[in-house]
Amino acid sequence: MAVPKNKQSKSRTNKRFANYKATAPTLVECPHCHSYMQAHRVCASCGYYDKVEVIAQEEKKN
Repeated sequence: MAVPKNKQSKSRTNKRFANYKATAPTLVECPHCHSYMQAHRVCASCGYYDKVEVIAQEEKKN
């Protein structure tokens, strides 16, 4: 089994994570209700995906 001969320094270990950057999700406009949603996912406001209603939304009672 391979065993390291010497201890790796903290700076050398941290170089592995130096290029990671969190990115904001890409948003696209829903073709049905024109609100913003994540691409390739069901729209949270209207429940449509690819012109098909996937999740039935209940109407708000005022």
